Amino acid sequence: MTYLVLARKWRPRSFDTLVGQDHVVRALTHALDTQRLHHAWLFTGTRGVGKTTLSRILAKSLNCETGVTSKPCGVCQACTEIDSGRFVDYLELDAASNRGVDEMTQLLEQAVYAPGAGRFKVYMIDEVHMLTGHAFNAMLKTLEEPPPHVKFILATTDPQKIPVTVLSRCLQFNLKQMPPDSIVGHLRQVLGDEQLAFEVPALRLIAQAASGSMRDALSLTDQAIAYSAGNLTEEAVRGMLGTIDQRHLVRLLDALGAGDAPAVLAVADELATRGLSYGGALADLAGLLSRVAIEQRVAGAISSDDPLAGDIARLARSLHPDAVQLFYSVAVHSRGELALAPDEYAGFVMACLRMLSLSGEAGPQPLPAMPPASSTTGSTASAAAPAPAPAPAPVAAAAPVEPRGAAAPSVSTAPSASTAPATPVAPAEPVAPMAVAAATPSNRSTTPSVSDPIEPAAGMAMNRPASTMPSAGAAALAVTPPAAATAPAPAPTAVIAPWDEAPESTSGQAAGPDAAARSAPRDDDAPPAWVDEVIPDDAEGGYPSSGPDDGGFIASPDDDDFETLAAATGARAPAMRDAAPVRPARAPGARARQRPRVTDMSEATWPELAARLPVTGLAAELARQSEWHGVQGDTVMLRVAVRTLADSASRVRLQTVLCEHFGQSLRLDVLVGATGDATAHAVAQHERAERQRAAEAAVEADPFVRSLLADFGAQVVPGSIRHVDPPAAAPR
Repeated sequence: MTYLVLARKWRPRSFDTLVGQDHVVRALTHALDTQRLHHAWLFTGTRGVGKTTLSRILAKSLNCETGVTSKPCGVCQACTEIDSGRFVDYLELDAASNRGVDEMTQLLEQAVYAPGAGRFKVYMIDEVHMLTGHAFNAMLKTLEEPPPHVKFILATTDPQKIPVTVLSRCLQFNLKQMPPDSIVGHLRQVLGDEQLAFEVPALRLIAQAASGSMRDALSLTDQAIAYSAGNLTEEAVRGMLGTIDQRHLVRLLDALGAGDAPAVLAVADELATRGLSYGGALADLAGLLSRVAIEQRVAGAISSDDPLAGDIARLARSLHPDAVQLFYSVAVHSRGELALAPDEYAGFVMACLRMLSLSGEAGPQPLPAMPPASSTTGSTASAAAPAPAPAPAPVAAAAPVEPRGAAAPSVSTAPSASTAPATPVAPAEPVAPMAVAAATPSNRSTTPSVSDPIEPAAGMAMNRPASTMPSAGAAALAVTPPAAATAPAPAPTAVIAPWDEAPESTSGQAAGPDAAARSAPRDDDAPPAWVDEVIPDDAEGGYPSSGPDDGGFIASPDDDDFETLAAATGARAPAMRDAAPVRPARAPGARARQRPRVTDMSEATWPELAARLPVTGLAAELARQSEWHGVQGDTVMLRVAVRTLADSASRVRLQTVLCEHFGQSLRLDVLVGATGDATAHAVAQHERAERQRAAEAAVEADPFVRSLLADFGAQVVPGSIRHVDPPAAAPR
């Protein structure tokens, strides 16, 4: 007698013997008992979970001679012939080999005929996702409204490839993968009926290797029976599957927990000796770690019949939960990195060493100390000792400044190792920078350097920040304060201090109303006190930075510093650092250009302003196509011909830009009405038309063109002449 494999011999014959698909069995049983039968069912799921078996049981339930029932008899002609695969009204079609529209058309042509032996014609189409698009379209109408004696059963492992038009015409049941416990229970029953010896751990290994497929589990059982000569022991099954003994992984986790790197390498070498897969080792290690984590969170969750239950409980107590999570993450990610490693052994060892290094159990080894570097400059300081911090620059007191026409002021260099002569001669080596009278430095971006001796007025004290000192080789001036006991009382002087400080007079009182005004706190970004409002060159709107009243520049603190000194004392301003060009002198009292006033705007000046406002989109169109209609209080009125521009949200954007341009709070009121030539758009159109006429006139007056017209009868094609727009001005 021919041997029948276990997967076919122990195929379930009824709903009661079907394993692991209780949700599908329940729905089909209730439908059969209540006679609420659909005309099409779709079974989806991975291989070996019971799709074909379920379709045969359903076909027997529909055609059993005892009637439509959820418990077919299994002994009548219809049941036995369906089990043997020779029932005339039950047709199993493999869509992988019959996937064309011709095969589907032939099947549907036979569906109109009544069944010959059974109650229903049942068409079971396996791997239905392999059908072509034309085949699906051919069966849509019949699948939606089949004859009353026709039932369709579709089965697939990839439901995503089935058109939604087919899915909407079927009852869909998703068959789940078999849990390992269900597989072990079914295998125990099968092997008990077969009278074969087995060990439960061996069946558990088979269930894990089956990956949720009962057919794979039965096939592996057949293979294990042949491998072990009918005695299914754990050792035999493990040797057949080539899986790793879990005890090796337990030893590996013990070594990782103890930070024992040699023991970790010993486990890796043992796996290499046995020729086991390192990818499978990492997968099994991740599975073991997941069970340890579950035991840590839910004590007693691991079944007592698990051979590793004791080891898992011990590891759950010895390993820190964070270390378990870290080991699991490394194992999972390292499994995918094995293909990038030089070989699997190196990848597995590096994964284990990564677990050791990240867990911190094996502390980092101290690095050898670097030998001290030998000195090459003859310095007596040791190379190993830290370098001393540089001493701060000494602060020199300010000296009294002699009046104009008197002897040269006393000049002293900064303190050094040797006493420097108190002469204005530049020293041979760079000296310390000039001392400052205030602790807060100035915020200037450009500061002058000293190239010539300065002749200050009587009693004038120089007070400059350290950043304004000259480069090496220039004379460093330090001004000493007057001695109260010996020096005569100086005349009232003006003191120049950093912009964020309030200077004080030598008598301890404020040096006049200007000093009192400067002593008030002020914003670093605000303009100087003597400027109402400074408009930078790069401000929106682009105002010119030079004019007849300001000497070609905008007022700045640097300029006013020296000009105030020059105006008060007649002193000569120092040259700029590195021979920078000196700005032209500005007349005393000159003021920076102020923002334009909205009251100065008119219908004639609005087009130019509207064309250069920094707006885009509808706001730019509103500005360009509007006319100036006047100002009433703080309300600017414009007139536009297109209502959509007046009603759009771009009006708010244009209002904001106008407020920024004029520097005051304004409201914008847009009227709708006819506009003339006083819009930026009309002005641009007029200029474009003028350039076009000029271009056409230039072509007509060109001697070469005139000779072509006269000698060869040439013609200028109307509309072929285009003017060239002038290049856009470079941004300021």
